[in-house]
Amino acid sequence: MFNATAVSTPFDDPLYAGTDFSSLNWFEQQWVAWYVWVGNPIIATGLASFLLHEIVYFGRSVPWIIIDAIPYFRRWKLQPTKVPTPKEQWECTKQVLLSHFTIELPAIWLFHPMAESIGMSTYQVPFPSLKAMAPQIFLFFFYEDLFHYLAHQALHYGPLYRHIHKIHHKYSAPFGLAAEYAHPAEVFILGAGTITGPLLYCYFTRNLHIVTVYIWIVLRLFQAIDAHSGYDFPWSLQHILPFWSGAEHHDFHHMAFTNNFSTSFRWWDRIFGTDDKYRQYRARVQAVKKSMKNASKEDMIKFEQQLQDQIEAEGIQAEKEAEGTAAKTVKVQ
Repeated sequence: MFNATAVSTPFDDPLYAGTDFSSLNWFEQQWVAWYVWVGNPIIATGLASFLLHEIVYFGRSVPWIIIDAIPYFRRWKLQPTKVPTPKEQWECTKQVLLSHFTIELPAIWLFHPMAESIGMSTYQVPFPSLKAMAPQIFLFFFYEDLFHYLAHQALHYGPLYRHIHKIHHKYSAPFGLAAEYAHPAEVFILGAGTITGPLLYCYFTRNLHIVTVYIWIVLRLFQAIDAHSGYDFPWSLQHILPFWSGAEHHDFHHMAFTNNFSTSFRWWDRIFGTDDKYRQYRARVQAVKKSMKNASKEDMIKFEQQLQDQIEAEGIQAEKEAEGTAAKTVKVQ
């Protein structure tokens, strides 16, 4: 099926009538072979979309599972005393699979008809150039980040938090697999931010290929899983792009319950002041590190743990307030 020679001559398939197969690159040839082999573009697109998500999501999570099992990497773990157990990872995996099979799988078969109705290219070849795809993908990142920022804050509102978002906050120290550990309703709500960006763009421009959407989804999955990894390496992207969110930014959200509601970028939290506690926390850590530069590593670790315990205690109280199970109190800064 995936032999390049086999797809180098014209098919009898009406989808590719008049296509010059000799001009296609290897990836485009495999794309044609897939659609011809499946024989139905709706099924081919739906199956490819589902498999892409599952393979990338769990494939990207595996390295973090391995890293969690190796003590050497604790030096870069943001909350080093909280390492997920195999039992926690398995419970997380089951919930993720439940959401994937109850929300994503039934809905994904509608994607091809919807995409074609607004002019999106699916089975067509050749693919657009990287130069054409890059600005589209950036717009999808921008749109999703704003969508997620607003929707995420809404999910911290009493009833929505209590009945939906609370599941995702089970882990105050997240790990890679937990990126999509959520109520099926939350998967649908926040997933809308990922897919409606491309759909709206295509509706207004009539110029989008599903390959661009797939690349965007792969990058978005990498972003989400890495942001939940719980690790901040010197080579992590946030140290190269200061406006990138990353694990160091999102880990605080799980620890403190409040602040840092965006996904990919830091600017909405900064503009609207929803990173105030986070910045105070980072400032305290840096100030104490400077004042304790001659202290032992053990003393430094002890201080950071005490500060994290304090932040987490405040987060537990904030969570109770969001649920309406505790009277609001004034936080000690």
